[in-house]
Amino acid sequence: MDIRQITPDFAVGPQIEPADLTELAAAGFVAVINNRPDAEVPPDLQSAAMQAAAEAAGLSYTANQVINDGLSMSMVQNQGAAVAQAPGPVFAWCRSGTRSAMVWALAHAGKMPTGDIIAALDGAGYQIPGLDQQIDALAAGAD
Repeated sequence: MDIRQITPDFAVGPQIEPADLTELAAAGFVAVINNRPDAEVPPDLQSAAMQAAAEAAGLSYTANQVINDGLSMSMVQNQGAAVAQAPGPVFAWCRSGTRSAMVWALAHAGKMPTGDIIAALDGAGYQIPGLDQQIDALAAGAD
């Protein structure tokens, strides 16, 4: 399993298996966010199966299915709320981890300096060209 730490309390990674959820709990995570749409995965990796495995491992579970070409502010807000409500470290996944990282970054627009957000993503191995401009635009709209 590939766990990429973005902050001390938030990490992302590519698609995981139901059995990985026990390992995430053992690693100290308390919540997980599934950013992968069910249409992209087989039944054993779809939201219902992953939620059952997460809850069996003692993790809180949020389904926030982020569609590649249909990212919306409600998805960004759902991600931000799930992270804010978690009483400890959160792990989010999608196909490669990029969508999960991007949604986290957009959820922090105006809450953290853009340079710090981009540096956190870079440190986790996610370079997303143009994301800084989107973060700045969201932050300007939050004023």
